[in-house]
Amino acid sequence: MFGLSLDSLVLGVIQLLCFIPAIVIHEVAHGFVANKLGDPTAKRAGRLSLNPLKHIDPFGTVLLPIMLAFFGGPVFGYAKPVPYNPSYFKNLKQGEVLTGLAGPASNLVMALITAGISFLLFQFNLITGDAAFWVYMILWLFTYINLILMFFNLLPIPPLDGSSLIVPFLPQKAIPTWYQIQRYALPVFFMIVFVVPWIFRVNPLYIYLDATAGNLIWLLFP
Repeated sequence: MFGLSLDSLVLGVIQLLCFIPAIVIHEVAHGFVANKLGDPTAKRAGRLSLNPLKHIDPFGTVLLPIMLAFFGGPVFGYAKPVPYNPSYFKNLKQGEVLTGLAGPASNLVMALITAGISFLLFQFNLITGDAAFWVYMILWLFTYINLILMFFNLLPIPPLDGSSLIVPFLPQKAIPTWYQIQRYALPVFFMIVFVVPWIFRVNPLYIYLDATAGNLIWLLFP
């Protein structure tokens, strides 16, 4: 059905299982840093939990990554955004940047740790035989998905994390307007990501992810 082989199905499931912890930790990192900076909103909402059920968005965390995996695209998506209230930050602009970068930073840390584990396992032949293939593939996929999430979210486009990097450059009176733009930016973002490539037959997002995450993964897994 739909021309999907068993191998594609297994690969899609493995990618989804790698994606969920990556995006959950990404979201928890946002809430954790915000809490450390004085904003208890995420903690009060129970969003500092590693329980995936508290973070999963049915479309962004499950359906979108599955569709991308099955159709050969890089696996990315989103979870329910962790709520935060910037008015709690003593330094609003600094708080925005640190909270925004916490998610991509967590993905980078996970990617480096997983790549390090892979290096140790295979450098010293700690796993051999058929198991080595599956372990290596899972480690590679988990690292790659984390890199994709990191670079994807670093795009300075609302509502992605990279948009927080714009806040320090805005005049104080323009910040409330910027927050309003972020609230309604998701439909526009999806138009840019999916509709524009369909019309022009060129996907700048895939080109960007291939140039960033695609090249870095081969440095970590030579």
